[in-house]
Amino acid sequence: MRNTVLGEDPTVRETSNPVFRSLPKQSGGYAQFGTGVGPAQQGYYQADPYRAPYQEAKASRPVTIDDVVTKTGITLGVLTITAIVSYFLVSANLALAMPLTLIGAFGGLGLVLIATFGRKQDSPAIVLSYAVLEGLFLGAISFVLANFQVQHANAGALILQAVMGTLGVFFGMLVVYKTGAIRVTPKFTRWVVGAMFGALALMLGNFLLGLFGVGGGAGLGLRSGGPIAILFSVAMICIAAFSFLIDFDAADQMIRAGAPEKAAWGIALGLTVTLVWLYLEILRLLSYLQND
Repeated sequence: MRNTVLGEDPTVRETSNPVFRSLPKQSGGYAQFGTGVGPAQQGYYQADPYRAPYQEAKASRPVTIDDVVTKTGITLGVLTITAIVSYFLVSANLALAMPLTLIGAFGGLGLVLIATFGRKQDSPAIVLSYAVLEGLFLGAISFVLANFQVQHANAGALILQAVMGTLGVFFGMLVVYKTGAIRVTPKFTRWVVGAMFGALALMLGNFLLGLFGVGGGAGLGLRSGGPIAILFSVAMICIAAFSFLIDFDAADQMIRAGAPEKAAWGIALGLTVTLVWLYLEILRLLSYLQND
């Protein structure tokens, strides 16, 4: 699901992130992230379908890059603290690993769906609740991956490497976007979205085949830790990295259009979703490499 940028400009593009699709729509054109051009310069908001929830925008100041950084930092801070607590809860009682993983994963997914289809992605309560639930999931799954799927490895070092790798990719792609080394075009977006759907189809097929005992329960071997699993994780990391470019572009255009301040929560949610996905794929890849 993606945020469609409407207008007369032929460079129409969409975001691959499920959260950004229902954020404000405005005219197209390439942007420089954080320029903060207001609605007077941009000309107008698209009236339908998103204008109604934001009619109070006339009485509020437009969102700025500082708002985005602050709200994203708060969201990631809550997620990190919760993940640390979850990790140590599981380390003290392994029986908590499964419930925390399931509650966090399905609860977080449910809130993303509510935020996306209910157009509540700018709600601080939903965004921070998502951060708490996803923190429970990440803490539990990180403990399992780092302590049980890896032989003779330092779990703390493995997780730290995954965190540093995630931040490195994030800031690296931000530099790529800022310098314009890769332009976010409709063709580029279609390629990334197509790759995402292809990867999701492969994961679903791998899961179903595993349920029926194909490959000894490993299905296509996409998560078995072998060479195929390593290549698949590398491909997923690349797709997640390219998704950041589209997310930055979608967020940039909201800033340029003068979307209201609270839209920063929706941007924070969208970026956090991609960061969580990227972290998990990097952690999986590191766990595979440690076992080789």
